[in-house]
Order: sequence, then C-alpha cells, then structure tokens
Amino acid sequence: MTETVKLKSPVDGSIYAERPIATDQAINAAVERAKAAQEKWAETPIVERGKYMLAMLEALVAMSDEIVPEIAWQMGRPVRYGGEFGGVKDRTNYMVEIAEAALKPVMASNPKDGFRRYVKKVPLGVVMVIAPWNYPYLTAVNTIVPALMAGSAVILKHAAQTLLVGERFQQAFDKAGLPKGLFQNVVLNHAQTEKLLGSGKIDHVNFTGSVGGGRAIEKAAAGTFMTLGLELGGKDPAYVLPDAKMDHAVANLVDGAFYNSGQCCCGIERVYVHEKVYDEFVEGFIAETKNYVVGNPLEQATTMGPMAQARFADLIREQKAEALRKGATAHINMKVADDKAGSPYLAPEVLTGVDHQMSVMREESFGPIVGIMKVRNDEEAIALMNDSPYGLTASIWTGDIEHAVAIGDRVETGTVFMNRCDYLDPALVWTGVKDTGKGAALSAIGYDNLTRPKSYHLREAI
Repeated sequence: MTETVKLKSPVDGSIYAERPIATDQAINAAVERAKAAQEKWAETPIVERGKYMLAMLEALVAMSDEIVPEIAWQMGRPVRYGGEFGGVKDRTNYMVEIAEAALKPVMASNPKDGFRRYVKKVPLGVVMVIAPWNYPYLTAVNTIVPALMAGSAVILKHAAQTLLVGERFQQAFDKAGLPKGLFQNVVLNHAQTEKLLGSGKIDHVNFTGSVGGGRAIEKAAAGTFMTLGLELGGKDPAYVLPDAKMDHAVANLVDGAFYNSGQCCCGIERVYVHEKVYDEFVEGFIAETKNYVVGNPLEQATTMGPMAQARFADLIREQKAEALRKGATAHINMKVADDKAGSPYLAPEVLTGVDHQMSVMREESFGPIVGIMKVRNDEEAIALMNDSPYGLTASIWTGDIEHAVAIGDRVETGTVFMNRCDYLDPALVWTGVKDTGKGAALSAIGYDNLTRPKSYHLREAI
C-alpha cells in the first residue's frame, strides 16, 4: 500500500487533502533533474532569471481567490485577512531588484598593477527548502526566490499541514515557464527527508521550524559539509517605556501577540512595561484583546481562527494552567465554542502576575497567550528580555530613538524594532541568535548565504 500524507483541517477535523509520498526512485530522479537544470541556469543572466521570478509572482497572485480559503482550511487563518501576497510581493520584488548588485563580483580593495583580483559569488547548486505551515508562502519565498536568483535549483518540501502550498508554487513556476527541474515540489516523510539530507546530493538546506527539528536537520546533514539556514524557536519580547505613545503601543502589541492565533515566528510572547505606565497599558491591552471574535475562519466576522493543530492549543492550555497554579491572573477568560482539551479552537489570553519561573514567560508558546510584567527600569527590562534561550526579534516602545538603540545594543536578538513588531523588512537581514538558529535570509546578506565565494587572482602575462 502506498504511504500518504494526510492534511487534517483544523476547521472541522476533516481530511482536507491527501497526497502519496514520493518513492525513492522519484526522489533520486528529482535531484538529478535539479542538478542538470542548474548547470544551464547558472549561465542564465541575472536579469533573465528575474523575469521568471516576476512571472511566477504574477501567476501566484492570480490564484488568490482559490488560495485564501485554502489557507483557512489548511491552517486556520481567517479569510478576512486575505493571503500573504503583500509580503510575498515585497520580498520577491526586492530580492529581484537587488540581485545584480548583490551578486556582482567583489574587487580586491587594494588594486595592484598587472593583476586582476576579485571574488565571484557562485551558485551553491541544489538548495532544499523545508518550509513551515504558519506563513506557508512568506517563509518559503524567503529562500526560493533568492536561491533561484543566485543561480541554484530548488527542491521544496512543504509542511504536511500546508501540503497544497508546494503545489501552488509549482503551478506558478510552471505557468511562468521556468525551465524544468529548476523548481520541484516533493512530498516526503521525515525518514526520506533525513536520508536525502545525508546523501551528499543537497548543497544547502533552509529549515524553518522547531528547535528539535533544527537539531534533527543538523544531525541528518552531519558529514556532508552542506551549508544550513535554520530559523527555529522564538520568545520575542517587548519593552514599553513611560514615554511611549500608549494607544499606538497597545494596538500594535495586541496585534503582534494574537494575529494568526499567535502562530508567528516573530510574534510578541512577553511584554515588560515600566511601572509608571503599567496599569494604563494593561487596562488598554485587555480591552483591545476582548475585541477578538474566535470562530470559523471561513466567516468574514472571525478575527481569530483555530490553531493549526489541537496539540498546539493544548500546549497553551497547559502553560496557562501552570501559570495560574503559580499565582498568575488571567484577564480574558473568553467563552468560545469548542474551547476544550483536544480542540484547536482557543480564545486569546492575557496574564499578569507572571514571572520567569513560569514556562509561559520563557518557553515558546506559539499561540494566543501573552504574559505582561511590571519592571522598574531599563536594567531590569534588559535582563528579563535576555533571560530566554531564544533571540529573533525584540521591540522597544519609546519616543527616543537613541534610547531605543542603546537598549537594543544590549538585547540578545536578531532584529531590534522601535514602535513596531511582528514584521519582516526584506532590505534587512532576517537572522537570530542562541536557539533561534543560524544563517541569514533576505537582504544582500541573504545572497551571501546562498552563494559560495570563489576567488580569481589573475596575473597578466609578462
């Protein structure tokens, strides 16, 4: 019997899609097609590569009427928010726009008569993208487009929870006329993925997912010397100072904590508020959170759909219960149909009276729950922000840019925000520290991580 991957919809528990796992022969054939296609693609001018990427983007956006409800069925995001096409457009267009400049040879900084010396940025070869379900198009496009622009071939293995996203990318690239073999969507199980990574046939892997998943990727790739990009866990903090514009901070931090049911790589999971404005902030935050409407993501009135899987919601329930046992106070306690153990439907929750002895303040939640702590000063806030095994983003809410920079310099994180959060700017490198992973995506630096430096030291004939 053929092994399949089943996509269980969080909307109603039905099997929304089912696809057969690729055979070993099919996997090997895909890799060989990728290698053959990549050799010719590396000789294609960057401008021509860009035309294919923009044509793919146009084809993908043209499917939006079908894709938006597909996302809701697959992972629960309400249809009222549309797809991820704003970010997909921004990231694709920007990485195409900067490609020629980012990929041009770097001349030696000290010219010498009779010599030509420079470093070329050459394609890695075959890049594998293992994409997550929470932002299934945005996270995948971060590597797919720059890898292809850099001259590599791409093999995409998407999360089982968003199984149809890989097919949509394949349709878009086929519509764009991308040469066969350069982009291939494959359906693999974990054992096949590990075997492929350990085969030595993949030159780079980009994985977005859990810390445990990242460790499994590193273990599978051990000894192959491939390069890796790993975006793993997060526990992103915010610090609200007395001079913050309170209405703006409240509205944006509530959205940063609960958008996409809190299932955001750089979502706000803990908030530290200066004691001078703590009561005002908490009052506003609670009031704003109570405006959420939890329910069927296919209904326009719904502002928070189910979590992608029931086990993710149960983790949030466990974190909340532990925090309450240890003295925290829950402020929302919203009544939601089917909000019970074993259900993916979960109301947002705001906790005060929390501390770092509670898992909700140190361990990744990746769901609609946030703890708010009062702090006396910057020193206390910085110490607490750094008291985490993760470091993806941190946001600082103040009217003083220099003050924000001084605090940001001391926070262990990949990105420092001031007066915004839960955002990715393609002109800035996307990276993390500690258990959040390694590598870098987007910006010109992202191209450096998707190419290999090759030096040319040319001496004129004497």
